[in-house]
Amino acid sequence: MTRKFFGTDGIRGLTNSEPMTAETALRVGQAAGAHFLRGDHRHRVVIGKDTRLSGYMMESAMVAGFTSVGMDVVLLGPMPTPAVAMLTRSMRADIGVMISASHNPFADNGIKLFGPDGYKLSDKTEQAIESKIEKGVKLVSAEKIGRARRIDDARGRYIHHVKSTFPEQLRLDGLKIVVDCANGAAYHVAPEALWELGADVIPIGVKPDGLNINADCGSTKPQLLQETVVASGAHIGIALDGDADRLILVDEKGRIIDGDQMMALVGLDLQRRGELRGGAVVATVMSNLGLERRLQQEGIGLIRTAVGDRYVLEAMREKKCNVGASSPATSFSAITRQPAMASSPRFRCSRQSSIAASLRAKCCTCSTRYRSC
Repeated sequence: MTRKFFGTDGIRGLTNSEPMTAETALRVGQAAGAHFLRGDHRHRVVIGKDTRLSGYMMESAMVAGFTSVGMDVVLLGPMPTPAVAMLTRSMRADIGVMISASHNPFADNGIKLFGPDGYKLSDKTEQAIESKIEKGVKLVSAEKIGRARRIDDARGRYIHHVKSTFPEQLRLDGLKIVVDCANGAAYHVAPEALWELGADVIPIGVKPDGLNINADCGSTKPQLLQETVVASGAHIGIALDGDADRLILVDEKGRIIDGDQMMALVGLDLQRRGELRGGAVVATVMSNLGLERRLQQEGIGLIRTAVGDRYVLEAMREKKCNVGASSPATSFSAITRQPAMASSPRFRCSRQSSIAASLRAKCCTCSTRYRSC
């Protein structure tokens, strides 16, 4: 079935042009809300966004849509995509929404939906929502209209969660880390989480103005990060994208460590510990031949699937594998079979001068919380 609104990663397009108009956003809110109205409990939706100027418009339209079908709305403000997935599940919400166009320029925007389990929606669910968008839904009576509220501690909740993925007995003392937040959703949480773990943090891309998200910074343009790492004598650099669900690493010499290299590191580490389920790594068709050859040397298979995190996750479930990512930047929503609940990497590092050598020696392992380290 051909879909009119949903693509491989939600709904996305140029704002104030279909499908990224306030009218369509309202209809998406109504249709998604109506689809997830199940049972007699008070239904709830969690909405986060990145720092795009159009986020205000899209957020307001979606609030109107959800409340008009009887759903209460919890507004998070600018938060990483994985935080929305985590908080949707944590707050027992019926649906989660991230308003973002990821690594795209500020003029674009998008709508990404999560189910109550924190996973992205299946094709079947998206088709059902599309049908409701086309046909329209029944609005509730006046006394059943939903309420909206903004929670002030969403940032703290997510930082606490990210820190809980790091071994309690370890700290990042002595490490100088440059983190490029792409003037996007993680401009507060990423530097704060690393600082609270003891790192000397040099933040860049942390002054969003609504127009500069992903502009000459972030994971799609890591040159600024490379230059800053070398100039500051940092041990490592981290570049996020606009909604902070993927990253690129840079070593102390400014050399890029991309998603394929990180997948190889995680896959090899899991295999050596006997935890690589399915004996294979799942990647998109964009993964390179070098990854395949490196894995083959260790007897690990590579399963390529269609571009898009959903297809990576579906292939991982089918093959019972537990490593997967997009390329060239690692998508942390697809590293494990668990929901997208962490955007910051986890480091286990000694005081070696060469981060590249540390990575090769398995001193540093990038992973998400579940079933990895």
